[in-house]
Formats: sequence, C-alpha cells, structure tokens
Amino acid sequence: MGLLKADECKFRNYPTKETSLMFFYRHNFCRLVEKIRRCREARTQGVVFAPQERNCSAEHNAKATQAGVPIAALTATTHQPGRKQMNILRNAKCSRQLFARSALMAASLVGVSLYGASVTHAADPVRIGIVELQLSNPFFGKLQQAAVDAAKKHGFETMTAEATVAGDSATQIAAIENMINRQVKGIVVDPANAYALIPVVKKARDAGIFVVTTNTSMDPATSADASYETDNLEAGVLIGKWAKARLGSTAARIAMLDYDLSDKTAKARHDGFLKGFGIDDQSPEIAGTALTMGNVETGQTAMESLLSAHADINVIYTINEPAAQGAFLAIRQAKANVLITSIDGSCSGVRSVADGTIGATVMQFPTKMGEMAVDALAKAIGGGEKPSGVNNSGTILITDHPADGVESKDSKWGLQNCWGE
Repeated sequence: MGLLKADECKFRNYPTKETSLMFFYRHNFCRLVEKIRRCREARTQGVVFAPQERNCSAEHNAKATQAGVPIAALTATTHQPGRKQMNILRNAKCSRQLFARSALMAASLVGVSLYGASVTHAADPVRIGIVELQLSNPFFGKLQQAAVDAAKKHGFETMTAEATVAGDSATQIAAIENMINRQVKGIVVDPANAYALIPVVKKARDAGIFVVTTNTSMDPATSADASYETDNLEAGVLIGKWAKARLGSTAARIAMLDYDLSDKTAKARHDGFLKGFGIDDQSPEIAGTALTMGNVETGQTAMESLLSAHADINVIYTINEPAAQGAFLAIRQAKANVLITSIDGSCSGVRSVADGTIGATVMQFPTKMGEMAVDALAKAIGGGEKPSGVNNSGTILITDHPADGVESKDSKWGLQNCWGE
C-alpha cells in the first residue's frame, strides 16, 4: 500500500515550512482525504495520506500504487507544530470536528503522538487469495475451509473466490486479476483448467506474488511455484491393482466411466487404473467407455447405456464416488453382478464401501492439501524457503475386501478419516 503526499494531490501554494507529519487511522482518514480534496483552497504541507482503501478516489489509488511505498508509521520531525499549521484544515473550511475525531482515533488506535517525534503502529495484515472450484462439491468446500483456517492460524487475511461450474476458468482468471490488484502476497488456486490460467498466474508471479496450486497442477507444473495434490496416477494404479486381484482368474469385461479426459486429474486417474490393471486403452478387456459429469445422474445414465450394449460387464472404473453410486443404481436395476471401483474418499463414498455399494475407493485428503499450501506460502512470505515441486498429499485404498499385495484400510478407519457429509 502506497503513501501519497499532499503536494501530489494538487494542493498548491502553501509555503514550504517544515511541519509535523500526522498519521491517521487509514479507514477514517480516507474519508477525510475525500473531504479535503473538495476544499480547493486548502493550504497544507507534508501531510501524508494513506488512500488505498475502497472509498478513496481512483486518482489517489493510482498515485499511491505508482509510489510503491508500503504503509508505515510516520516519523515526525522534532519541530513542534504551531497554531498556523494546526489550523490548516480549518482554513480550508473542512470539518474541524471530523479532523479532531480522526486524529484522536488515530492516536488511540495506533499510538500516534501528534506533537512528538515518536510514532508506533501495528503492521498491515498480510492478505492471501484462495481460488477454488465449485463449492457445491464437498471436496472443494473442505479444501477451501482448510486453507482459510490455516491462513487464520498464520494471521493472514483472506480473499476467496470459486468457479461457478466445472471448467469455469473465466471466473478464476477474473478473481486472480482482482487479487493482483489488491496486492495479495500469495495465492492458492485449484485450477479449473491446467492451461487456461497460465497467463494470469505468470502475471501474478511477475508481480512478486507466490502462487501455489492444490488438487491439480498447471501444465507444465512449473507455471506455478508449487502444487499440493493427490497423486492421481497412483490413486488409479491402486484401484486398478485391487480390481485385478479381486477378479482373479475371471476374464475381465471392463467399463470406464470417465470425466472429460482433457482434465488433468481425470486423465491421470484413467491412465492409472489401466496401468494398475495391466492393460491400455486398446485392450480387448475394455467393453466400453462413457463420459460422465461426475455426478449420480450421469453415472446412472452412462451405466444403463453400457449395460444395454455390453451385458457381460463385470468390473467398472468410475471417476468419483457420485458417479459410482449412480452406476450402482443402473447395475441393481439390471440385476447384474459388477465390481465397482472409485476414487475420492468422501464420507458418503466410504459409507458406500461399508454397505457394499462400492467395492473399493481410494481416499484423498483435501484438508491436508489446503494446510500444506498455506503453510508453504507462510514460509515464503516470511522470507523462508520458497515453495517448489509437486507435493503428494497422500492416498489410501479403502475396502472391506483386502487383496494380497495391495495395502488398504477398512471402512471403519475410512469413516474416521473421511471428508464431507
């Protein structure tokens, strides 16, 4: 936040006598600045304004930003202000009462001595931005809450924003632009698209703002300072290995219920499942594939279509647990016997493991992602180690039917460590 001297605000013709500088509490003085600005006959010298608050004029904001000097307590000269100086605002026909209230509030709140040389005040709080995906999804809601709570622990103020729908990069870009303008020190973003945010993230980093991602990284990952996320490829490998082991010698007929594979997370999970199962996209074991929106409705519709065309399907991969729960409805209606696998580890998903709806799921840890990201920003902002690399927040396979060679936890453990409702 910049400092702006009175002579930069077009107040002219005051003799260049040395005067004491007075520091006013920013919020109240902003209002005072606006009043002074209308008093064209003001005669002042050396008064310093702190205008960069929401009620200050655009002209003042621009000049303060250009000055580039952070708000600080003002060190007055040893000169004692005379009556002429203390009557500046009265001569300008500004409100003497407002002047007195602002000055006294400043003195009481930040310890300013209006007549002495010593000035003390509390430093401005550090502000960071948190940009999430749609909070209607409990995973993203949990991640954001963890980041906000971690920020409070470090004494940071937060600005938050969310994408309105899946893939909504435009809202995220606008939010990051706003955060750059508000001079945040760091940004945590869960990218709606691995590529679309690259220019605005570069702009933030060029402005000296640390940017880290959660849940998924940029492409390339080095577009941000660091990423804190589930290793989604490994999550897919875990579920693929478990499905292969559970199926045993039975010939596999696999259905793949995906999300948009241009999405980095969806692609990694898809590829990981195939790797863990020991097949690829062209393998004859794959009976069919379908895209879902990662919800119950599209999971059910997609599975109904696949079962209609391939009644012999006996194992399915799903992008997440809502899609798996929808697929189960179609399977139950068709009276089919299908092994269902998924990824996420929500409490709803773990309950589906416990009641037999889902055979196994891989739990990820959104709370840990948010905490790791903000802790890394706190270190960097404080002058310590800068965040770097892709950092794994962990995965655990949850099933009540363990398979040899695949480490897992049961649904009881899962219910004690899950996220969401």
